[in-house]
Amino acid sequence: MPLDLIQTELGKDRAELTEQVEALNARFRHHSAHDVMHGALDEINQLALVSSFGAESVVLLHMAAVVNKATPVLFVDTMMLFTETLEYQQEVSERLGLSNVQVIRAEAEEIERDDPYGALRLRDTDACCNLRKTFPLQKALAGYDGWITGRKRFQSGTRAALEFFEVEDGTGRIKVNPLAHWAPEDVRTYMTENNLPRHPLVAKGYPSIGCAPCTSPVKEGEDPRAGRWRDQNKEECGIHFVDGKMVRAGERT
Repeated sequence: MPLDLIQTELGKDRAELTEQVEALNARFRHHSAHDVMHGALDEINQLALVSSFGAESVVLLHMAAVVNKATPVLFVDTMMLFTETLEYQQEVSERLGLSNVQVIRAEAEEIERDDPYGALRLRDTDACCNLRKTFPLQKALAGYDGWITGRKRFQSGTRAALEFFEVEDGTGRIKVNPLAHWAPEDVRTYMTENNLPRHPLVAKGYPSIGCAPCTSPVKEGEDPRAGRWRDQNKEECGIHFVDGKMVRAGERT
């Protein structure tokens, strides 16, 4: 197909996707997070929930399980996670009855080629995140029309206008953010009211949990994400895209 025709088709797809997203946002504008979750799973054909099984992940996982326990859940095992996270993933999956948890890892050949000694993070944290998390996840998402995230408006200024549904630039997928309008206390209240298990590291001073080598405890008064890549100019692992490009340090979405 000639390039101009390909570009025309991509433009049509983008326009149709934008129209669908606008309709969904208008429909669910004054609805609850659970309504958004239910509507997304009903309206979007191939939809996955991406979960780190971190400090607050159990909220979305519970909502998805209430609607459909067979909802695809993509869990990226970077092979550098805390043992507590791996155990928590098993505990939560079993307790909620999640029947379609897919553990995503980088190909062994890629690890052997690019990070055989596990030291890539010491010279290039972005490259390590790309190798072990971002690229494997993007491969896994290739067969889906959309994915569910736990992003919230309060997390940063650039998320202040976050909608329930949005078009992910450069991928042709829809991103669903059921908790977009939630405040920190909403998360805590939901977990308490539904008697959901906490990640064991939260009680040890880890309000935000990533890979073990790049996550440290947070002191009282510090930003909850202060323990992620401490003392480095980096805030995101890069799983979110802006204009078709992976988010880099300092470009939180």
